[in-house]
Amino acid sequence: MFDKLSLLQRLQELSFSETEYWVVAGSAMVLHGFRPHTHDIDLGCSTRLADKLEQQGYAVSICEDGNRKILYSENVEIFENWIEGTVEIINGIPVVSVDGLIQMKKKLGREKDLADIALIEKVRNC
Repeated sequence: MFDKLSLLQRLQELSFSETEYWVVAGSAMVLHGFRPHTHDIDLGCSTRLADKLEQQGYAVSICEDGNRKILYSENVEIFENWIEGTVEIINGIPVVSVDGLIQMKKKLGREKDLADIALIEKVRNC
């Protein structure tokens, strides 16, 4: 389980170029302040970083959209080219914007994603 501080520490350990990856999903919810913690870390990445990680021997699978999913560690998954909207920097870490996060969650359309969208909208309207 990661709170904002432990999440930031883990992300800084990755030492990826901030132009080649970005935080998405539950981790973005935590960094934007919508949730207190997340169970895992999901990242989006450039094709260049995906190529590099695959060459380094990380486990790779192909998603329905043809992009790669990389199992970086027990609690870090990286998805090639998974992004909607823009990226902003929070505490030195690239994170999908709130609007992009909403778009991504709408596309996923799962019950938990719709609940996250409702939470974001509620907090934004306060």
